[in-house]
Order: sequence, then C-alpha cells, then structure tokens
Amino acid sequence: MAAADREFSPASSIALTVGSALLWGVAHLATGRRRIGLTLLGSYALLVATILSMVTLVGSDLLTLAVQPGWLTALTFMLLAIAAAWTVVIVWSYVLVRPDSSHPGRRIATIVAAVLCGLVVVPTVYAARLASVSRDVVTSLFTPSSAPIIADDPWNGRPRVNFLLVGADSAPSRPGVRTDSMTVASVDVATGATTLLGLPRNLQNVPMPPGPARQRFPSGFTGEPPYTPGLLNEVFQYAEDYPEVVPGVRKGYRGPTLLKETVGGILGIRIHHYAMVDMAGFAQIIDAMGGVRITIKDPIVYGKYREGLLPSGTRKLSGEQALWYGRSRTDSDDYVRMGRQKCLLNAVAKQADPMTVLNSFESLANATKRAISTDLPQNLLPAMVELAQKIKDTRIRSLNFVPPLISTAYPDYEFIKRKVEQTLADRPVNKTATAPGSRPQSTPQQSPERPLTLDEACA
Repeated sequence: MAAADREFSPASSIALTVGSALLWGVAHLATGRRRIGLTLLGSYALLVATILSMVTLVGSDLLTLAVQPGWLTALTFMLLAIAAAWTVVIVWSYVLVRPDSSHPGRRIATIVAAVLCGLVVVPTVYAARLASVSRDVVTSLFTPSSAPIIADDPWNGRPRVNFLLVGADSAPSRPGVRTDSMTVASVDVATGATTLLGLPRNLQNVPMPPGPARQRFPSGFTGEPPYTPGLLNEVFQYAEDYPEVVPGVRKGYRGPTLLKETVGGILGIRIHHYAMVDMAGFAQIIDAMGGVRITIKDPIVYGKYREGLLPSGTRKLSGEQALWYGRSRTDSDDYVRMGRQKCLLNAVAKQADPMTVLNSFESLANATKRAISTDLPQNLLPAMVELAQKIKDTRIRSLNFVPPLISTAYPDYEFIKRKVEQTLADRPVNKTATAPGSRPQSTPQQSPERPLTLDEACA
C-alpha cells in the first residue's frame, strides 16, 4: 500500500498531527508528499530562524520597537498571519492522516487536532490583540511629530532632560482643573541619574514667563481676586480660561504650555516635556494593577466625610484608598501629602512588573488613556524607553521646596534657583541672600537639607 493511501490508526494520526504542529511537514512526508512536506519544513525553519534572528539581533531594542506604531501594526498582522498559517498546517496534516470515519478513535484524534489549533490560535491572537491595544495607546497618548530625531543623539545634545509631572484634581464644587501635585524629574541622559524637584501647590507671587502673562502679572501671579487666592496650582486653568496670556496655542495645550514655562522659570531650568495624571484616573490604574503595596507611617483619615482610616503598617491599597493616601490632608498638611504622593508614584513604578502589566494589560491600557495626557512626541518614545531603563538602575533623589526650606507665602525665588543648580551639580551651597521684597526665613539661612533618595524618604 502506498504511503498516500495508507490508513492510520488513531494513535498514529494523533502522533503525526502533533508532530506536524511542532514541525511543519511531518504528516506530509509520512504520506509520501515529499515536495510539499519539504516546502513546509523549509518554511517552518525560515520562520523560526527569522524569529530567533529578531530576538538575537534586536534584543534590547525590542522594547523600543514596542512603542512605535508602524512596528506594532506590522507585528499585529504578522502574528495573525502566523496563526492562520499554523492552523492551516495542523488541519491539513490531520486531514491527511485522520483515521477511517468508522474507527471509534477518530473522535479523539479530531479533538486533539482542535486542541492543537486552539493552542496555536489563542496565544497568537492574544499577542496580536496586545500589539493592537499598544498601538492604540501610543497613538492616543502621544502626538505625531514631523521633527526628525537623530538616532545617535535623540536629546539634541542636552546633558539633562526635564519632565514636569503633574497630578491634577477637580471636584464638582470647584470648576476647572487644579494642579495640586507638581514635580519636575530632571534626568541625566547619559547615566539616568534622576532628581525630583517638588513644588507646593500653594506657592504665591509666582513670577510669570516673559510675554503677555508677565505683562498681566508683572509682580507675580495673583489669580482672580477675590475669587481665587492666586496660587501656583491655578496657573494651568487660568491659561485655559484666558487664551490671550498664551497667544497662538490652542485649547487644551494652553494650560500645559504656561505651567511648563512658569515652573521652569521658578526652578531656573527649561522644562522640555510634561505628563499630567488625572488623580481619579490614577486610582483606576491602581485597581487595574490589583492594588499597590505601601508602607504607611502614620494612620491616615480618608474620605470626604472622614469615613475611613488607613492604619499604619505595610498593606495593599485599592485605587480609592491609594487616591486618599496621596490626597488626604486631614491631621497633616500639603507638604506631608507631597511626600506621600512621591512614595505612591515610586511604589506603582516598582510594582508594575511585566507579569502584573501582562495580566491586566487591556484594563491598564484603557485606564491609562483616560488618566494621562502628555506632549511627548511619538518619535521620541524609543529614546524614552532607553532612558527609562537607565533610570531603573539608579537611585532617584527627591527635594521638595517646602517650609522650612522656603516660605510659600514669601518665596525666595533666587534661592530656589541656586538650590536647584547646586543640587543638579552636586555642589554644596548655602542660602545667603533674600530676594528683594521677600521676608527673611528662619531656618533656611543654614545649609539646606540634602536631597533624599526616594527609598530613604519613603522608608
């Protein structure tokens, strides 16, 4: 009997079908279809070699490809094509070697073939879905840019890049958005060494950047008296409400533009990019992660009507609890809250490991799209991924400009600039002067406290 006409037992059929799923062409060779079998075998070898070459040659660049929409689109279609081709091979192989229809073991062989198809299709289609969702996140969050990026120098020769990280909050009783958390992450692009510079929301008499904003507030930002007290956290919404202070900038971008320039002027550095997190959306991100583990030093009252208590100790917080951990000022103040917010961000970053992200990828992606806005362009994302890898290997320092280091009512802005300069350069400096028109401080006349690492600050 010729191999092509041979009848196969259920055991042989199952073995050849499984073999063909693992090594294309096995069933075809077993049935004497050498040309097709060798073609399938060669195609399989080419596919495996291509995948191994990509992993070997691209290696560490895989993460950078994962934030490029073009590559993500190509990966989606490639995975779907592989799933379709693999399924065809399994079904084709089974048809060639399936037992006679009268054989009682045929149903088992058919079930095995169907399971094999599922084992191929489900993870491959899921991976394609992840690639598609990733592309949607990238295109939704990050704007396209026509400006070319130099591969060897994506940061255009800058030794440091500064990101303004904003936590925004709003309430039904308070129209607009208040940026109650403002931190600048200044990153050394060569080493990834990062210093977080925190500014309190209630900073007063904030100097405005040159142009219409300074013309309107020549002596510092005063808001809209008597309706608002004129604090730093009002600048964002003021720019959105009064387009003339940021001419030529469209709605939705006026607030970030003026806030970046204002914060940069306070610190004496240029702010290159910003990322703003809606605090309610941040709670959804934490829930999608399955919670975040935090060490609470002192009990924290939470809830609008003091309906809850977060006891001291190390525990896993839900999104709502984490939101109040970072938001609550009951029995504390703005400055304690600023420190907790940094600890919360640090904990989320550390606990968002690959398995956690993968297990809740789609819900995390949806929450991220709702919670985050940024001006980081798409073509800078690969460089940002590489920079993030460097940051992970360094100890992040944190310096908050809060009392007693400064007075929020009468800030010495020249001192703030000098302190930022010496902190980023790691040179000791003392405060020796007081800005004109400001009141003298009691404690900052001595050497200011050194920046703490986040691990020290959150211990």
